[in-house]
Amino acid sequence: MEALFYLVYLRSSFVCPAVLHSMKFFITSSTGIPNLLDFVVTLEVDELLMGSCDSNEKVDLKQNIAKSFLTENPEQLEWYRKMCFHVFPVYKSWTDILMSLFNQTGGVHVLQMVGGCEWDDETEEVKGFAQFGYDGEDLLAFDLNTFTWIALRPEAFTAKQIWNADEDLREFYKTALTRFYPEWLKTYVEYGRSVLLRTDLPSVSLLQKTPSSPVSCLATGFYPHRASLVWRKDGEELHEEVDHGEILPNHDGTFQMILIYLVVLVLILIGAAGFIVYKRKKGEREKGKISLL
Repeated sequence: MEALFYLVYLRSSFVCPAVLHSMKFFITSSTGIPNLLDFVVTLEVDELLMGSCDSNEKVDLKQNIAKSFLTENPEQLEWYRKMCFHVFPVYKSWTDILMSLFNQTGGVHVLQMVGGCEWDDETEEVKGFAQFGYDGEDLLAFDLNTFTWIALRPEAFTAKQIWNADEDLREFYKTALTRFYPEWLKTYVEYGRSVLLRTDLPSVSLLQKTPSSPVSCLATGFYPHRASLVWRKDGEELHEEVDHGEILPNHDGTFQMILIYLVVLVLILIGAAGFIVYKRKKGEREKGKISLL
C-alpha cells in the first residue's frame, strides 16, 4: 500500500496572511491537596506563556514581550498585582461555595476559569470569552449578549443565580472582555511583533521501532501553533487507524505534533515555501530505512 503524508502549515505569508491572535487568563483554585498553592494564574498570548502569579504573592514574567510591555506601562503591572493578590484569592471562597452547593464536605476539589479574547487582525473582529469549570466539568459561561452568566449543566443553576447576583462581578467581566482585554492583546502583539508574527518551519522525522510496528511522524520546531497533519492515499485523506497527537509546546516557544499510521511508503512534507519528498525504497522495506529522493 502506498500512502502520502502531508504537513499543512497554516501560518505563513504565502498561505494565510490573516492571523487570529488570542489572549487567555487561566485561573486554578484548589482545595484538599497538601503542599499545593491555593491558586495559580497564568497569562498566554498566542499560546505563549507570558507570566504567572500565585497565592505566594509571586509574579513571574516569562517573555521579554511581557517584560518590555510592563516596564513601559507600570500601571498595567500594578493592575496585575492588584488582581493577583487582592481579587483572585476570592476564587478560594467560590470553591467553598460550590462545595456547599454540591453537598461536599471534604476531599479534593478544583475550580478553574479561562477568560480572554480572540482578535482577527484582518477583519478586526474581536470575541471575548469567560468560562468556569468545577471538578473537571463545565460550570458557567459569560454571555456577552446579555452580560449574564449561563449554566452549562443543570446542577449549575444555583451557582448561576449567585454569580449573577454579584453586579460588580458581571460589570468587571463585561468591561474586561469587551474593552480591556482586546486593547491589551493588540498592544502585546505590537510589542511582540518579531516573536508573535514570525514563521518557523518544522523539522520532520519518521520513527519506527521495528519493521512491523506503527510508523510515527514527528513534526517539531514550528511556530505558530496552527498546523495540521494528515495521511493521504491517492489524494484521499486517511482517517482510519490514524492516531492524531495534540499540538504540544516545546521549551523554546515552538510547537510539536505527532501522527501515527501503521504502514507508510511515501512521505510528503508541504511547508510554507515548498515541499520535500521522502520515499521508502522497495528493497529496504524489511530494514525500515528511509531515503531522500
